[in-house]
Amino acid sequence: MQESRTGQQLTLRHGPHTAVVVELGAALRSYRVGERAVIDGFAAQDRITGGRGQILVPWPNRIRDGRYRWDGQELQLPLTEPAGGNALHGLLRWVSWWVVESSDSRAALAVHLWPQPGYPFHLHVLAEYTLGEGGLEVAVTARNLGESAAPYGFGQHPYVMAGTEAVDEAVLTVPARTRLRTDERGLPVAAEPVAGTAYDLRAPHAVGARRLDTPFGDLDRDADGRAVVRLAHPSGAFGTDVWLGEGADYVQLYTGDTLPPGERRRAVAVEPMTCPPDAFRSGTALVSIGPGERHTVRWGITPWGE
Repeated sequence: MQESRTGQQLTLRHGPHTAVVVELGAALRSYRVGERAVIDGFAAQDRITGGRGQILVPWPNRIRDGRYRWDGQELQLPLTEPAGGNALHGLLRWVSWWVVESSDSRAALAVHLWPQPGYPFHLHVLAEYTLGEGGLEVAVTARNLGESAAPYGFGQHPYVMAGTEAVDEAVLTVPARTRLRTDERGLPVAAEPVAGTAYDLRAPHAVGARRLDTPFGDLDRDADGRAVVRLAHPSGAFGTDVWLGEGADYVQLYTGDTLPPGERRRAVAVEPMTCPPDAFRSGTALVSIGPGERHTVRWGITPWGE
């Protein structure tokens, strides 16, 4: 382990696979197989931009005006996306997590989410990263240490690469039957079937000119209960699967069109989520964690091919 601008650097290795997790936000900084970059991450001394690899707790994505109602209380969160007037991506991205476990192929980090204005609930959150034959597996568990039920959602923000200079040539498969149409603030307006639209990616399609910052739901799952989003090189010889397991019922796809020049459309963010944007207001798939209860989400990254 070494100190850096993003805190301790926890390096995991298994065969040719190498991943790095950092103390700041328990974020996934990098993942490589040999010389091949699996995700578009960041350097140890970089400022994290675009949410790269970050854990989004206790909500993913956006809450309109940062306001919501819970158990009879009207609550106001900080507007961390001022241009859109939204509360964005939770409260734990920019805090230090402590290292619970660190070994050659596994790291676990934890943090307390203390009661605070806008979120008067007390959670303990544990993030576990395990590198093995099947790639990288992530489990994030929240435990309610308070005396009342807490509203909760999870997301994470890896940017997946497929060996192309731009995502336009990469081939994308998304096993989703609906997408959420969003407004100019990135907030859901309606759930719509993907059939017959440019958002129907259940069969492989080149990303092409698609500009995605889009939540998807109604995910089809395999025999193991996983929904698998695939980004492949146009040759079909290799690619990366992001699988969504227990608790991950939505996925957001983002082609990076609003990132700074030089970062745009370099990768596709494939974001496992427990709920869609604005769930604290709509209640859609919002988790309620009772006192003493736990909630776990599992997802992972599986590189394949040569």
